[in-house]
Amino acid sequence: MDTSQYLEIFLDEAKEHLQNLNTQILDLEQEPENMDTINEIFRAAHSLKGMAGTMGYKRMQTLTHDMENVFSEVRNGNITVQASTIDILFQCLDALEEYVNNIQESADEGTNENEPIIKALNQILNGSSADEPKQEKEEPKKKAEPEKTKKSDEENGKQKWHSIKLDDSEKHVLSEAKSKGMNVYGLSVYIEETCILKAARAFLVFKAVEDYGEIIVSQPSAQDIEDEKFEYEFSLIVVSDQPLEPILKAAKSVSEIQEVVGDVLNIEAGADKENGTEVHKEEGTAVETSPKEVAKGVPQQTATKKENKKSQTAKSTGGKPVVNRTVRVDIEKLDDLMNLVSELIIAKNSLVSQTSTEGTSATSFNEQIEYLESVTTNLHESVMKVRMVPIESVVNKFPRMIRDLQKKLNKKMELYMTGEDTELDRTVVDEIGDPLMHLLRNAADHGLETNEVRKERGKPEIGSIFLDAYQDGNNVVIEVRDDGNGIDAEAVKEKAIERGTITEEQAMKMSDKEIINLLLLPSFSTAKEVTDVSGRGVGLDVVKSKIEALSGEVEVKSKLGEGSTWIIRLPLTLAIIQALMVSIGNEKYAISLGSIQTIEDITPQDIKLVENKEVIHLRGTVIPLIRLNEVLDIESQGSADDNLIVVIVKKGDNLAGLVVDELMGQQEIVIKSLGKYVNKCKIISGATILGDGEVALILDANTLF
Repeated sequence: MDTSQYLEIFLDEAKEHLQNLNTQILDLEQEPENMDTINEIFRAAHSLKGMAGTMGYKRMQTLTHDMENVFSEVRNGNITVQASTIDILFQCLDALEEYVNNIQESADEGTNENEPIIKALNQILNGSSADEPKQEKEEPKKKAEPEKTKKSDEENGKQKWHSIKLDDSEKHVLSEAKSKGMNVYGLSVYIEETCILKAARAFLVFKAVEDYGEIIVSQPSAQDIEDEKFEYEFSLIVVSDQPLEPILKAAKSVSEIQEVVGDVLNIEAGADKENGTEVHKEEGTAVETSPKEVAKGVPQQTATKKENKKSQTAKSTGGKPVVNRTVRVDIEKLDDLMNLVSELIIAKNSLVSQTSTEGTSATSFNEQIEYLESVTTNLHESVMKVRMVPIESVVNKFPRMIRDLQKKLNKKMELYMTGEDTELDRTVVDEIGDPLMHLLRNAADHGLETNEVRKERGKPEIGSIFLDAYQDGNNVVIEVRDDGNGIDAEAVKEKAIERGTITEEQAMKMSDKEIINLLLLPSFSTAKEVTDVSGRGVGLDVVKSKIEALSGEVEVKSKLGEGSTWIIRLPLTLAIIQALMVSIGNEKYAISLGSIQTIEDITPQDIKLVENKEVIHLRGTVIPLIRLNEVLDIESQGSADDNLIVVIVKKGDNLAGLVVDELMGQQEIVIKSLGKYVNKCKIISGATILGDGEVALILDANTLF
C-alpha cells in the first residue's frame, strides 16, 4: 500500500494530537485524578497508535501502544498518576516529536527505539516505582550523552572536514593557495542544541571566518545551511594568510556556538582519502549506524533513500518535503467563496454582453464595473478569512516550554496567555514561533530574577511572564512581558560607548528608550559579555530581522526593577493591502494605509530646524521631516516656495512626515515580492502592478524611520 499520499494529513494530525497531549498532560500534573483529562490522553494516544500503524511507523506505534496501556490502567483505577509518571510522559512526547520531525524531513521515522522510555512505561504498568527508570532516562539524556557526544566530536573533528568531497576545481584552488604560501585550514563548528535559529548562527560564523580568509567549501552546502537542512554541526575548508588561532576565536565568539575545532589541512592527505575508500566507509557508517545522527533525522541520510522519497513527499521545492501547508476551513467560508465566484462569473458575462451590444451607455458600463469591483473586494475578504488561522497553534507549546525552563533554571515562574484566538495569515503564523520562543526564553532566563533576589525585593516568589495577543486595526500586536529586573539603560549605554557603537556625545542626547533599542543591533547580540550587562543581549537581532522580514516591527519598553515588555506588530496579511498612491518626481509609489496617521498641507514657513534637521510642530508634537525625493534620489517637481504635502506616518509611539510631490488617491494593491536578488534596499518592501501595467514600488515606512 502506497501511504505517501497521506503523509501530509498524517503529519498535520500527528502534530495536532501531540499538542493536545502536551496540554492535557500539563493539566494532569495539576489534577492527577481528573477523569476527563485521563480519557482525553487515552484517546489521543490511541489515535496516534492507529495512525502510526496505518502508515507503517512501527517504533512510533510501539511507543504510543505502551502509553495507551498505561492510561487504560489509570482509567480502570489500577494505577495512580505520580509526579514521576508525568516526567516519563513528557519524555514520551519528546520522543514522538522526534519521530514526527524525522518523518517530516525524510518520510522515515529513524532508528531510535527509545528503549529506556518503553522500559519505564512497562515498569509503571508492573507497579514498580517510576523514579528509577526516570533517573535512568534523565541521566543518559542530560549528562552522559552531551559529554559523550562532545568527546566524540572532538576526537572525530578532523575527520568531519576530511570527509568533505572536493571536486577538481576546488583541489586546484587549494593547491594554488598552498603554493603561494597561504594556509589551508579545516574547521568543524558545533552549535548548542538549545539554539533556536541555527541557520542564523551559522551565517554569523561564516561572516566571522570570512574576515580572516576565504571559505572554499562547506559541508553541508551553504544553501542547505540557509534552509536549516543540517544538524547542529557543519565543517568548512578555509584559505587564509592568518594563523589558525584568531579564526577559531572569531568563530567561537558567535553566541550559542558550543565548540569550534580546527587544524592545518594536509591537502595531499585529503586527496588520498578522497580517492581511496576510507572516507566512503566512514560516511556510510555515520549515516547508517550513528545513533546521534539517525535519531535526530539528520538530512545527510542515505542519498538513495532521500531520492526514493523525493517523488513521494516533495512537490516543486527542489526536494524539500512540503508539509504543514494546509489550513482547516469551515464549510460556511467555502460556501461564501463559491457564491462569490458565481457572482464573478455573472459580472464577467454582463461585461461581455455590454461590449457586444451596440449603443451601450457609459453609465451602464460604469455600473457593471462598480458591481465587479464590489464582488472582487468581497472575494478578497473571503479568501483572507480562509487563510486566517488562530495563533493558538503556535503559542500552545509555550506552557510546556516554561515548565521545562522552570526546572532547568530552578526559578519559580508562571506563564499567562491571552488572545490565543487572535487570527493571522497562515504564512505569518508559521514564521512567528521562533521569535516568540526566543523572547519567552529571554524573559525566563535573563528577565526574571532568582527566587532569593525576588524575596529580597519584596516581589512574589513566583515570577510572571505574560503573552498577550490582540488585533489593532490592520495589525496584530503580540506582547511578551515579565515582572523581572528590567533593562539597565545606563549599563547598556556604557557598553555601547566602550564598543564604539555610539560616541559619548551621541549617548548624552539619547533617551533611555533609544539606548535600550541598541540591544536589537547585531553588534550587541553577537557578544556574550552583554548578557551580563543587560541580561538581554543574545539573539535579539535575529528576532528583529525575522519580524521585519514579515513587514512587522519590534519595540521594547522597560522599567528597571519592574520588568520589560517586548511588543511585536504584524500585518494581518502579506498579500493585498490598502495603500495611498503618491508621486515623487515622475515616479509613482505606494505607502501602506496601516502606517499613515494623517496628511497635512505645510507651508515652507512652518519648517523649523532642530540639530540641523528639518522638523514641523504639529498639534503640540515635534515631527521630523523625511524628504522622499532626497532619499530616493529623484528630482522633485515642486518649487521651494510651494506648500508641502506631508504624509504623517507612525511607528510605535514615533511619528515622521514624508514629503511627497502629489497625492494620487487610495487603492487596493497586490504586493509582489522583488525576489532574493533585490534585498539590499530595505526601504522598498515590494512592488505592485497598476491598472495601466505600470510598476509602482511600495515604500516601507518602518525602515524610513
